[in-house]
Amino acid sequence: MSHLQINVAGAVATVTLNRPDVRNAFNDEVILELTAAFGDLGARGDVRCIVLAANGSAFCAGADLNWMRSMADYTREQNLADAGRLAGMMRVVYECPKPTIARIQGDVYAGGTGLVAACDIAVSVDTAQYCLSEVRLGLLPSTISPYVIRAMGARAAHRYFLTAERFSATEALRIGFVHEVVTTAALDGKVMELAQALVNAGPEAVRLCKKLVQDVAGYDITPELVAMTVGSIADVRVSPEGREGLQSFLQKRKPNWTLGAA
Repeated sequence: MSHLQINVAGAVATVTLNRPDVRNAFNDEVILELTAAFGDLGARGDVRCIVLAANGSAFCAGADLNWMRSMADYTREQNLADAGRLAGMMRVVYECPKPTIARIQGDVYAGGTGLVAACDIAVSVDTAQYCLSEVRLGLLPSTISPYVIRAMGARAAHRYFLTAERFSATEALRIGFVHEVVTTAALDGKVMELAQALVNAGPEAVRLCKKLVQDVAGYDITPELVAMTVGSIADVRVSPEGREGLQSFLQKRKPNWTLGAA
């Protein structure tokens, strides 16, 4: 990996964007590396949680300017292929079977908001600024919109997609785009607290619970949806992990998936 740093410790994998000189903006190489990293880590049995972090003053400033210049003369077919790779990366992060936490140590702009929204949990420093700036360039936040709208809601998206205003971490928290806002000194502690909670939970239950949220959110409560939820809990209750979780609770011991339980 030329643009990422990857570390695994105690079942927590940390993927760090490492292009601080360009505010961690992404290009073709970063997109390919992030896609590969989340695909690989999502399949590893020793990984229970993935933290997406960044070095430098910004978390991610969106698209690299040089990359954008190279797209200026693209045909529609070339733009389709290019946007498809970005959309594929966002989907791999969003659908990663392991729970994900965005550790936001600095500003987030344009496509960077998509990375935050694609993660399950977002923790931001109180000094971070956010901006969906695409309309200033006559563009649209199209490929990131499925994730950003889910994260902040349609009403907030109407405002911030259309105005390209900057908004604060406090506002990001108010509209539900991030889950926690902390000082810089408290950032790592809060991220590790959440990561430990994820590591301590049943790994298969976490995977299925993540998928449950994705399958249920935004859909009408139809008989088919209710039947799906009934079936999913019935399946989990008779699974080895479900039985172990219940027995460990009744026996007042740690479940066998807890690190160091043996």
